[in-house]
Amino acid sequence: MPKSTNPLIRRKSSSPFANAQRSKPASRGADKEQRLEDTGLVATLASSSTPRDVISLMRHIQARAFDDVPERAAGMNSERISEVLRFRKALPPIVTLAHLHAISRSSTQTERELAKLIAEGKVRKVTVPGRGRGGAAVGDGVVLVEEWVRHLRDEEALDDGVKQKYTCLLSAHRTSPTTPVSSLSDAEERDLVNAGFLTSPAALSASLGDLFMPPGSSNSLSTVSSAGSRAATGTLAAIGGAGAVHDSGGSGSTLATRDKRPSDLIRGKEREMTFALPGTGIYLKLLVAARQHLLHILKSISPRHKEATMEILREKWEGNTPNDPINRLKRERGEWGGVLPGKTKRWKEFYGMKFDCVLAECVGSGLVELFDTGAVGLAVRAR
Repeated sequence: MPKSTNPLIRRKSSSPFANAQRSKPASRGADKEQRLEDTGLVATLASSSTPRDVISLMRHIQARAFDDVPERAAGMNSERISEVLRFRKALPPIVTLAHLHAISRSSTQTERELAKLIAEGKVRKVTVPGRGRGGAAVGDGVVLVEEWVRHLRDEEALDDGVKQKYTCLLSAHRTSPTTPVSSLSDAEERDLVNAGFLTSPAALSASLGDLFMPPGSSNSLSTVSSAGSRAATGTLAAIGGAGAVHDSGGSGSTLATRDKRPSDLIRGKEREMTFALPGTGIYLKLLVAARQHLLHILKSISPRHKEATMEILREKWEGNTPNDPINRLKRERGEWGGVLPGKTKRWKEFYGMKFDCVLAECVGSGLVELFDTGAVGLAVRAR
């Protein structure tokens, strides 16, 4: 008896595309991505209006680091606007060397002028190691001495006598990052450390990688890491004993243990501290995050070639909020229904930092390079 087939069951048919190579839509889009035309690299961001001397260049950078808070349709309440303004005011007047070289016409001439200004006591150099690696480091910067002194005078927690002594130390050690503190009493030194104007040299010389080293990876930590397996739980010996810090190579706080150390150690070499500015860590953290975010935007625009025109990159940095005159007028009248500036990441996390500022940071540190496309103007490419 012949086998009957159900006419409602669909028969399996071979497709002519069954053996064709499959690919994801994203990969097909990446294959179609075309490179921008490159007619030559652009070495500097300097324009005809950019100052030539270093001091004017530093003031130019400071004045153009952040956008003004929009008077209308800002997308931020009064509390958030106050927080943004307080954050900006607390930032130290540091200009990174990367930014300075990115908008200067000649890096060699800038370095020569900087060396002269530092020797004259008009500019001080600030170095914070561990902030980035290689050309991406942001810990190298310069500060106008008059801005440093103004920052000191605005500090209400310090007495006038302490401020005067600190100013004399700045003047006496123009080119040195450290200063002897024999002229300061313990209380004065402690006040300057708490205010952020002095710090221990060991805090800057220690490598950040050592701080996150797992227990047992070095001889200095082997005592503490193995103490728990040899002593009873809950005893002092289980955490390395009373001298665990010193046995592992540490010395603890120089201020806290000064009175307990032998006097001959204090007399042998005059104790020194490092000049510092309050808020430096917050400022460098902001710059590092801004650089990383700009690189992330660049790679998201062009995953394969990691390049984009400057105008497109600027619009993405500003949160896809067109900044042309027509849209600005619409926002002021309350007619524009797009994303308000205060709701974008540029204002939420970067407090209104300008695109030109973060671009100069990336160019000067070697993270990106500029090139001319001819038809569509300047473009940016990640290195």
